Amino acid sequence: MFNRLSAYAPQALGVLRIVAGLLFLAHGTQKILGFPATEMQPPIASMFGAAGIIEIVTGILIILGLFTRPAALIASGTMAVAYWMVHAPMNGFPVNNGGDAAILFCFFFLYLVFAGPGAWSVDSRRA
Repeated sequence: MFNRLSAYAPQALGVLRIVAGLLFLAHGTQKILGFPATEMQPPIASMFGAAGIIEIVTGILIILGLFTRPAALIASGTMAVAYWMVHAPMNGFPVNNGGDAAILFCFFFLYLVFAGPGAWSVDSRRA
């Protein structure tokens, strides 16, 4: 039974890519646009502001599946930096320092660098 599911791997990857991109985009819009509502409104010229811009731009590219591999590489690196600079100094355990999402984003985006965008991407239509 499970062997038949392998035929749908590109579609499953496409759905995962789109959902992760939407979540990543929401982190960026929260930092830069204040939506969804938050107390945090960092200056654009700060490290958090730069992260927000990267999250918005790469989030949109990943959702669309446009330049997926380079966008995912940048997003993965951004999350690695976010984890080690912001979360890890607070506590050694990701579940305690709030960095578990940063780790998941980092490794999922790193996977996209190698796997590509999956189904329903602009990249696959351009190829």
